[in-house]
Amino acid sequence: MVALVGAPFGIKGFVKAKPLSGELEHLEQLETVVLRRENHETLFYIEETLRVGFSLAVKFQGIDTPEAAKTLSGAEMCTGRDHAAPLGTDEYYVEDLRGIPVIDTAGAVRGHITDVLEGGGGQLIELRLTSHGGELRLVPFRKEFFGEVDVDNASIEKRRVVLLESWILA
Repeated sequence: MVALVGAPFGIKGFVKAKPLSGELEHLEQLETVVLRRENHETLFYIEETLRVGFSLAVKFQGIDTPEAAKTLSGAEMCTGRDHAAPLGTDEYYVEDLRGIPVIDTAGAVRGHITDVLEGGGGQLIELRLTSHGGELRLVPFRKEFFGEVDVDNASIEKRRVVLLESWILA
């Protein structure tokens, strides 16, 4: 996922797209995207893009009115990794984090990452616990709570995220 589709923009069917990376350059180069909403995915061709502040206005082929554009609001804009924003130090693609086990400092699996959400003060890891009936917990994705993040291991079974402070799950 590279952006979230927002409200219609103008009268020609543009929508505002908020980039998740904060960068616009890679989005301006896209010719097609998949819009995902409620587990339904549809391929769209991009006709035009315009910079609007820190957002991008996007005109999709076949979406020619504000009313049609409004039906796309809230969709996730997805593309292949080759078109995603380049990663900086200690940055990860959300798709690489989903499903990874979270272990404590003793090596016990405490849960699995189901998603990464944007919170007011930063990103939150959504963690499905292995205990407590599989309840979900939100943990700030900060260095105070998470140590090693291994998403690059060739062996999927060895990928993991280390939780430094287990008390936060209580």
